[in-house]
Amino acid sequence: MTFAHWELIATRWRDNDVYGHVNNVVYYEFMDTTVNRWLISEGGLDIHQGPMIGLCVESHCNYRAAAEFPEKLAIGLRVGRLGTSSVRYELGIHREDRSELLAEGHFVHVFVDRHSRRPEPITEDLRAALERLQIESIKD
Repeated sequence: MTFAHWELIATRWRDNDVYGHVNNVVYYEFMDTTVNRWLISEGGLDIHQGPMIGLCVESHCNYRAAAEFPEKLAIGLRVGRLGTSSVRYELGIHREDRSELLAEGHFVHVFVDRHSRRPEPITEDLRAALERLQIESIKD
């Protein structure tokens, strides 16, 4: 799978569960962190005071292999679908050298007015950033 953006995230001591590997819910944290860092740094999303916020309405993860502390993971990000007020992010969690896919998943955000929680069209700046992540624009 091809990704437009890569984020390196270190596992933490607390990520391991009693079975000695990173717990499944932590994979969702890694994906959510990757998406939101992109939205803030590249899309200009103001998560604290901006008029619009993204709400996760769907998430999914398929697990392929275990990670454990201490380990750095490379998370790949791309946009699979970009709508008027929603976006589907597709992610792959790999070992640091990208040699092995550990998990793959997706998140769907609907962008809404911060106060009314009603869907709002994605702003021009944010849309431009998300378009750079679209599958069609990625060169293999």
